Amino acid sequence: MSTSLYDLTVPTLSRALRNLSAILAKGEAHARDNGIDPAEYLEARLAPDMGALVSQIQRASDSAKGAVARVAGLEAPAMPDTEASFDDLQARVAATLAFLESVPREAIDGREEAEVVLKTPSGEFTFKGRDHVLGFALPNVFFHVTTAYAILRHKGAPLGKFDYLGRL
Repeated sequence: MSTSLYDLTVPTLSRALRNLSAILAKGEAHARDNGIDPAEYLEARLAPDMGALVSQIQRASDSAKGAVARVAGLEAPAMPDTEASFDDLQARVAATLAFLESVPREAIDGREEAEVVLKTPSGEFTFKGRDHVLGFALPNVFFHVTTAYAILRHKGAPLGKFDYLGRL
């Protein structure tokens, strides 16, 4: 039996976002427990030309909801990138999870060969559904989740591999 496209997307992306939510909670708690203004963490970045923590959460959210929407042929919910607190980021992750989990299996399974068009400021990229998920969407979400983890870990938050992976 083959793995379905739904199983590669919604459960996998949902788990990554739930783990991201837990990582954010640990990061915020670390800041507060150490008398650090949480805004300092929200603005932290690993390199000058990389997005700050807030941007990493926004991009993880956009990538996850966009991937599922594109493959399913749906409109992803608009989110205006106005998050300015850990609570705002948690709300965004929760809204993204709610969208992912609202998409029925039937909207995704069977779309492995469907044309998926990704529009970016750099141009349009056309994929088959499976190739979009495996070659672009999943790596992109994990890049942003990993970068958020690394930013908070760099700031001293007590994070380890199982915070990223979640409990197995």
